[in-house]
Amino acid sequence: MIATAQKRIQLVDDETQSLLIWAESIQRSEATFFEKAQKIARRLGAHYRADRLTEVGFWTPELTGDIIQSEDRIVLEVFTPTADIDFRITEQTVTFNRTQIPLVKQGEFVWGVIEGLRPGRRDRSGCFYWLRYTDQEGRVHIIRDPLADSMPYGIFAPAELYDMRLLQRQRPDRAYFQRTGSRYSDSEIPRLEAPTNILQIHVKTASPQGTFEGLTKIYQRISAQLAAGEELTAADAVYAGYDAIQLLPVVPTIEYRREESQGDYEFFVLLDGPPETTDTITQPTKAQAVLRKSDTQNWGYDVPILGSGTTNPSVLGSLRPDEVIDFIATLHNFSAGPIQLIYDLVYGHADNQALEVMTQQFFKGPNMYGQDLNHQLPQVRAILLEMQRRKINTGADGIRVDGGQDFRFFNPLTDRVEQDDAYLLAMSDVVQEINGARRLMFTIFEDGRPWPQEGWEEISRYRELIEQKPESFQWGPLIFAHNTPSLKGFWDRKWRRVGEVIYQGDRWITGCGNHDTVRRGTQVKTDQPINWNLGKTLPQVLHKAYNKPSTQLWVCGFSPGLPMDFINANVGAPWGFFRNTDEQYGVKVVSEEISFLDWQIEPDMYDLPEVYPQLKQMGFRDFQQLKDFSKTLQDAMVATDYNLQEVATICSQCLGANTDNCELPALAELNEPSLSGFLKNLDVSKLKKFAMAFMEDGHDLCNVSRFYDVIDGSVAKFHLAIRQYRRRHPWLLENLTGRDRFNRISDEHRTVFYGLRSHPQQPGNEPIVMVAHMDGAPLTIELGDWLDLNMDDWQVAIATPDLEPELKNLSKFTLRDGQGVLLEQKK
Repeated sequence: MIATAQKRIQLVDDETQSLLIWAESIQRSEATFFEKAQKIARRLGAHYRADRLTEVGFWTPELTGDIIQSEDRIVLEVFTPTADIDFRITEQTVTFNRTQIPLVKQGEFVWGVIEGLRPGRRDRSGCFYWLRYTDQEGRVHIIRDPLADSMPYGIFAPAELYDMRLLQRQRPDRAYFQRTGSRYSDSEIPRLEAPTNILQIHVKTASPQGTFEGLTKIYQRISAQLAAGEELTAADAVYAGYDAIQLLPVVPTIEYRREESQGDYEFFVLLDGPPETTDTITQPTKAQAVLRKSDTQNWGYDVPILGSGTTNPSVLGSLRPDEVIDFIATLHNFSAGPIQLIYDLVYGHADNQALEVMTQQFFKGPNMYGQDLNHQLPQVRAILLEMQRRKINTGADGIRVDGGQDFRFFNPLTDRVEQDDAYLLAMSDVVQEINGARRLMFTIFEDGRPWPQEGWEEISRYRELIEQKPESFQWGPLIFAHNTPSLKGFWDRKWRRVGEVIYQGDRWITGCGNHDTVRRGTQVKTDQPINWNLGKTLPQVLHKAYNKPSTQLWVCGFSPGLPMDFINANVGAPWGFFRNTDEQYGVKVVSEEISFLDWQIEPDMYDLPEVYPQLKQMGFRDFQQLKDFSKTLQDAMVATDYNLQEVATICSQCLGANTDNCELPALAELNEPSLSGFLKNLDVSKLKKFAMAFMEDGHDLCNVSRFYDVIDGSVAKFHLAIRQYRRRHPWLLENLTGRDRFNRISDEHRTVFYGLRSHPQQPGNEPIVMVAHMDGAPLTIELGDWLDLNMDDWQVAIATPDLEPELKNLSKFTLRDGQGVLLEQKK
């Protein structure tokens, strides 16, 4: 419990003066503007120091004019809980001591050193804070800390002061950083080596709990089982065999805001609002706030940028930063060897909601996602890189840079829009510092330039950044967003790209299943030529297309590059673009995602009581009813150019007794008793409620734990075996040489890949033969003739499930779609 006697919170004048002198010396130095900005950025935010004082600094370009009456109107507003907060409670009302500490303005910055602030720790809450000022007209404004260490109640709430020094000193994987990093006295900083296999995970749907705690439990269990020599279950095998995990973005996302809202914040609501007086409060006052645990659902790419160095509270069961450290330490101390942690970083764009919480200097104008970030402004550039540094200082081993093609700027010297490659390369060179150990991150760039230019898919080289930074990797053409292996003939149409993977793909991320491609798979028109060899229903086809044994055999057992899988694809769980963070565009997004119902939901699955409970409560008890309404909604949205009021009007004309003016006959057929409550007086509000229920029900269905009991154990264990095989043969990462062979058998009925390769630095050593049936009708395989080999010299290393009976005679056997075999030379 918090002691009843609180130490007085006040500015420490002499320490503040020392901080100001330091900041002034930086500004007067002969360093470049960017170098100055970088040094200043390191001390921005709130830092709890070893001497128990707290140093705060804010970049406040909005205060450089005369819009405030006097400097004593710029205060750090502090909320100290009068009793410890239980961060696991869903909703609670908390009493705070509210204190305002005048800070000192120096140019574009505000500084102060304060005593009496309580830092948060694993077992206790800290003080909450934000900057507050009053303008000339007496209006109160709030400036939030972009570089906060803890934001347990979201982007609109005050940040929490946190004892980061203690957190780092107590982490259980300190020895790991000492082994893999360098000391400050060392001249060279080591870069983390590339892993062998990567598993992509969306934290919110990757465990029963949907949190870092949930993932920690899974990996602690698997680690213990492997240490004891126990065989893994199918549900554990889908997580195992990887030496790196790449998380979808886990930074704070946008939050649900009602369009008519006048500043109502969802997760931190001050019951008495800001003080009525514009005078600085010199003595603490009481304030009450309603605190709600975040329940946001988002795939992570809708970012406000604010607090990007912290973790999205919706994936923290404890709301403590320590929860992330626990997970990372579990990976680093894994019994079968360290597993790297890769963060997915989103700094190429910001959602429009960022305009509400960040100073305008961070943005240079709208783009297709929301806002372009102003990377060219030195202080913005420095703060973004500092956000990244604080993020990786949680213990990451690598970064994946999202949307590299989006980092563009207009260069007045060339009169052209150019790529900001210098910034992208700088992201790769941000130095991690943990307990005296320094490291450089293993780096992956996603960059499909000239996307979104028309024809980009055929033009894109996927090589611009790895040519500038040869130790980095890029997403290759088969892992990028727009691949649809559920269609007949897909692998034959991709043959040119397949050849590029084979002979120049050693620095590419390979595979075909990830958060983007599976979502694109749900958008395929159902009248396209589907590869029905993969299953009898569309969901069966989709799930096998992105988790196909022959594809895994070719990618992990033969191809160069760095394979990556997606946990939802491994499990066969649904996946789509779901977010409950958006009222304005929610109906539009749902109308674009309704094909999820065709590709991911079986009718008998919908009948389960735990599936789509909110939509069933609205009256959609029959799956076909839901599909019919959703398709009609989609048509209406397109017909009205996404005007919700017009959509509601059209729908109302199709319901009830008089449907003479109905433009959508399919909707008139939905006048059924179970839907009467929802469809009666259908308006914009009801459309938004439908969209929210669709999003939340769909998101809940994507949790992989729902599908553990239907995992095909033979497929899961085969995929684990092929991942382990690749780890035992790290030379597979490298390109094929002129001594190796790779080809296809392809006609209008089938596509089969086959090849022969050996260790690139040791010709003839460790030779392997691979044949994989990628698509179509069965084919008789005669590798001896195709590769001029004596098949008596070869033996099976790994075969796809249920193929062993066919392999008694390696000179001639039959493969069906999805089957394949990897052979090794007999010793």
